[in-house]
Amino acid sequence: MSLTRRDFAGRTAITGAGVALAGSVGALATAPNALAATESAATGSAATGSDEAGRADAHGGVGYGPLIADPDGILALPAHFRYEIITYSGKTRLESGEFTPSNHDGTATFDGPRGATLLVNNHELKGPRADWAHPVPLTEGLVYDPAAAGGCTVVEVRPGGHVAEWVGIAGTSTNCAGGHTPWDTWLTCEETEDKAGANGMTKDHGYVFEVDPEDRRANRDPKPVKALGRYAHEAVVVDPKRGHLYLTEDASGPNGLLYRWTPPTGFHHGRGRLRTLADDAGVLQAFKCFDSGGQFVDDLSRATKTGTVYGVDWVDVPDRDARTTSVRKQFGTGQVTRARKLEGMWWGDGGAYIVSSYARGESPVQHDGAVWFYDPKRRTLTLKVLIGVNPDPSVEGNFDGPDNITVSPYGGLVIAEDGEGLQHLFGATDTGRTYPIARNELNIGTEDEPEYSEFTGVTFSPDGRTLYANIQTPGIMLAITGPWKRQKRC
Repeated sequence: MSLTRRDFAGRTAITGAGVALAGSVGALATAPNALAATESAATGSAATGSDEAGRADAHGGVGYGPLIADPDGILALPAHFRYEIITYSGKTRLESGEFTPSNHDGTATFDGPRGATLLVNNHELKGPRADWAHPVPLTEGLVYDPAAAGGCTVVEVRPGGHVAEWVGIAGTSTNCAGGHTPWDTWLTCEETEDKAGANGMTKDHGYVFEVDPEDRRANRDPKPVKALGRYAHEAVVVDPKRGHLYLTEDASGPNGLLYRWTPPTGFHHGRGRLRTLADDAGVLQAFKCFDSGGQFVDDLSRATKTGTVYGVDWVDVPDRDARTTSVRKQFGTGQVTRARKLEGMWWGDGGAYIVSSYARGESPVQHDGAVWFYDPKRRTLTLKVLIGVNPDPSVEGNFDGPDNITVSPYGGLVIAEDGEGLQHLFGATDTGRTYPIARNELNIGTEDEPEYSEFTGVTFSPDGRTLYANIQTPGIMLAITGPWKRQKRC
């Protein structure tokens, strides 16, 4: 059913949902040391100059104060915060003896046995296994395509300091983001459209797979969920009330799309249920937006003010498996709304938070990042955070390129930066104000031309006490603890 102009005009009079996430915070911290731990200085005054303190003030007094340089060159944090290294590609090892795979990406946490925390960690490895020093090991029974290097590992962080890691799925490609399901599994997404015969692959790729962090047997004989389409998947969320799945596409030429999958009549979600679906089960659709005047919106970058609200319709995908034409190319001008680098998503506040990482020449209007909120009840999309073009990403003080995202139990959002120059974890309040949480200080370039990898996989532990995040290259999983607090509205 289409959303009429009159319907939309009435709904835009209602303010969109806030960012704050209700719920209690548990008492048990779950981030024991695996390799190293570093704590920030007791105060930031000695470690930071007045310039950095002044730049912290530029974020409106929200957040945790200025970031303090790390003597170990890994992670700068505010005073009284500390980090621990959980896994490190090429240094830590799996239960089977192989090194932790590289290129950490999307991650989710789950309650584990006997007070442990389980994490499923994507490894964004594209193309043949020979191209990578540390691909995901081809564990017997867990392999989709033996030619592919990517997949997921499951990390168990136990009270007392022990960390274990094993393969959840192997033989997939370019496992970027994904999504935590209400039934406590992980949906891992392939950000590629490679078919069998391309880049050395022996099977088609560009699918979503389900990984169970608790039941290793459930992950045997991996099967793609073809009903969700074959394209450059980024992230996915599940509407626990209506059963819809929403999926982002990170692609250009033309820009990618936001998709909605509606389950078939009588289908009930649950562990392992998605893999039982027929390849054409349900309905896959792409979004189409229009403004309060009823005018079609061709690209999300058209919005230049936070609070902008669009109505949303959904248009059927002609060929979800993209046998001859990429899904996003199956739509002509005026049929769907596009956006550059649709990246992370997270379900919270009764809807989906959706990131558009940046917009450049391939988009009508340029920006350095946007976060939208889709309200499925009102079928509206509201611009919550907008980052202007960063004039100098090598200088501390501004952000660019938001990517993975999570809703914070302390209010607002926590976002992983994948931009140019410096890379941060940063927060955003429910009014759109941003503030730094961490800075990557691991230089993988040279002294003359420094380079810092993106942050990925930002997610809180189930008890809300620990923030997990990854440095993608070389592949480091970090656990951050400290005096978390609810951010004030300003």
